[in-house]
Amino acid sequence: MTETTDHRDSYPPTAEFTAAANADASLYQRATADRDAFWAEQADRLHWEQPWTQVLDWSDAPVAKWFVDGKLNVAYNCVDRHVLDGHGDQVAIHWEGEPGDSRDITYAELLAEVSRAANYLTELGLEAGDRVAIYMPMVPEAIVSMLACARLGLTHSVVFAGFSPTALRQRVDDASARLIITTDGQWRRGKAAPLKEAVDEALYANGDVPHSVEHVLVVRRTDIEVPWTEGRDLWWHETIAQASPEHWAQAFDAEHPLFILYTSGTTGKPKGILHTSGGYLTQASYTHHNVFDHKAGRDIYWCTADIGWVTGHTYIVYGPLSNRTTQVVYEGTPNFPDEHRHWNIVEKYGVTIYYTAPTLVRTFMKWGREIPAAHDLSSIRVLGSVGEPINPEAWRWYREVIGANTAPIVDTWWQTETGSIMISPLPGVTAAKPGAAMTALPGISAKVVDEEGKAVELGETEANGYLVLDQPWPSMLRGIWGDMDRYRSTYWERYAEQGWYFAGDGAKLDADGDLWVLGRVDDVMNVSGHRISTAEVESALVGHSGVAEAAVVGASDATTGQGIVAFVILTAQAKDTGDALIDELKAEVSREISPIARPREIHVVPELPKTRSGKIMRRLLRDVAEGRELGDTSTLVDPNVFEAIRAGRA
Repeated sequence: MTETTDHRDSYPPTAEFTAAANADASLYQRATADRDAFWAEQADRLHWEQPWTQVLDWSDAPVAKWFVDGKLNVAYNCVDRHVLDGHGDQVAIHWEGEPGDSRDITYAELLAEVSRAANYLTELGLEAGDRVAIYMPMVPEAIVSMLACARLGLTHSVVFAGFSPTALRQRVDDASARLIITTDGQWRRGKAAPLKEAVDEALYANGDVPHSVEHVLVVRRTDIEVPWTEGRDLWWHETIAQASPEHWAQAFDAEHPLFILYTSGTTGKPKGILHTSGGYLTQASYTHHNVFDHKAGRDIYWCTADIGWVTGHTYIVYGPLSNRTTQVVYEGTPNFPDEHRHWNIVEKYGVTIYYTAPTLVRTFMKWGREIPAAHDLSSIRVLGSVGEPINPEAWRWYREVIGANTAPIVDTWWQTETGSIMISPLPGVTAAKPGAAMTALPGISAKVVDEEGKAVELGETEANGYLVLDQPWPSMLRGIWGDMDRYRSTYWERYAEQGWYFAGDGAKLDADGDLWVLGRVDDVMNVSGHRISTAEVESALVGHSGVAEAAVVGASDATTGQGIVAFVILTAQAKDTGDALIDELKAEVSREISPIARPREIHVVPELPKTRSGKIMRRLLRDVAEGRELGDTSTLVDPNVFEAIRAGRA
């Protein structure tokens, strides 16, 4: 890997870029001068059926109401209004299938598809407020399903198609979903993997335990054989495809629940993060327009995320479509049929804005710069990064090799809970620093504070602390589905006195006051931008008959940011079969949660380091996993336990 030549500390935008940029520095001033007026102005970019009477009602904090009494239809804002404005022939989605098939879908065609789906879901008896689970790969019907739900006021819960049947069942039960939409199978590196089968397994998983699902709607994608339950299971091509393409969209309250999205918490049980309509769409649309400098009708935008994660919700579906974007949606893996796939797609469609995860950038670095160098990437004018902090080396490589040393990089910090981007450079304004999230966007307020809530002092030395959000924001979560106590304790308890949201991330401010995110400070790991809790992986390991106890930590990893390292104690009866056992345990975690959660290393140890109160000291296990000198071991019951663990690793 050749060294990058350009090693400046900061990279200001070019004069040409700034002159044509959507955002200028005055946005910050306007937002500071009158926050409510600023957000009202952003909301005015959307179509409202009924105007709001109040921008923000924070009287029931920490539950916010944004755009009080306002009514809108989210799908109308993403599709209908563009067609009515005369842009029906503009391509909304350039869809690229993994095997090489492709489809261009215009806004007029998208409207017809969404209307058909809405008509058929109504025919099934679904009503506003009902929940629908969507368990699909990156096919156009997944986006159509989300928009049809939004159109009807059905709350969707998208479950990543890589999750296990157990994980799907957990989410279906928690939300009491009446319908699951899925595909027969999905393409993965040229092979068709079953998906409908996983749905059946999920629904029969708990034996006779009843579930809420009345129908399973199946899109034919891979033509593999599927198990079928007459009366319950329905083919998309026999139902939705036959429905009427005309549908009138009804407006819903700004606070109507739009979607639930499950995310890992510090306990093993995933949290259903609830987002509502008006505030969420306002901020999704505003951030997409300004952070990516998107120009409708001119740019070709590509966000490489999956709809199973919040990035796919906000920056594939709702943000881009509300801004009349022409975007690329790709179904498959970045190295099928070979490592040139992404760059072939960029060339084919002339992608101008490319938004991906640091893990993928580091993977591209590993594959070598000669791969992107073989392609004409000159169409790219803005690069984005999401999911975890990007290390300066990867940042510089990304800018030089993919962005021809000219494209600004927007390194975006946000979470499932925040709904949209919170901290990021503005590409026409900010002199970005490699690896820094920089500053909160106009209209957003963030602080770095210590344990007591005191703002960390800017000095010569860098000031580390906790990242908090001290003002409500439009796309904020409105709660945890079915568990408002957990919502209050998880996010608001730590700084309850100040009324701040605690993000669970550490951060530092440099001497200029710019913000750098340092990663999770709780028991949640960030693997390739996916949040996985230590508790979830531990419980999957303990589910194996041979494991008595397990402790899991995230250790730094050159490619994925963090890798999962597990330490397990076997039961007295279990036989340590070496590699065979380790492989079995890794497979167990993949099966229980998802291949994403498969541990990088598993060490069989005689004992775990515990405090006198019985708490496992994960901090010390992390030191071991990363090969560091041990921190303070004075609180341990038996400090010698580490000799045994080290011997086990060796």
